[in-house]
Amino acid sequence: MKTLFESSVREEIINRINSLTSENNAQWGTMNVSQMLKHCTLCDDMFFGKINIKRVFIGRLIGPMLLKKALQDDRGFGKNSPTSPLLKTNNEVCDLAVQKKEWTLSIEQFADFNNNNFVHPFFGPMNKEQIGLFAYKHADHHLRQFGA
Repeated sequence: MKTLFESSVREEIINRINSLTSENNAQWGTMNVSQMLKHCTLCDDMFFGKINIKRVFIGRLIGPMLLKKALQDDRGFGKNSPTSPLLKTNNEVCDLAVQKKEWTLSIEQFADFNNNNFVHPFFGPMNKEQIGLFAYKHADHHLRQFGA
């Protein structure tokens, strides 16, 4: 399975990010391409510990089980999965070029990842291997959402 801790995978994701234009339309969901880029940068900020989101109760009950299922194979995430309100950008106007650059820089930071105490707001504590797999699947999910 692919992980953002591999340089070739980071390069693949960055190439896909750079292929996006304002002409890319969502195949599902309500975000435009710039908002998706901002959302993904915010999610990476969460992985790096720059944003802390409180655990949700239901996640404490079933999160670890669903994380194991989500990471068991190469299948992508389902469409229209819920996200934390702190990671939503539906009402923001975002500059495409700026957002592409910010997310690209964020992806590059996975080369030096060191947030070993990361706790996902739904899935709970995640080890480094799980973070790399999950971060790749999240990025791939949204790039597929916009045909990249």
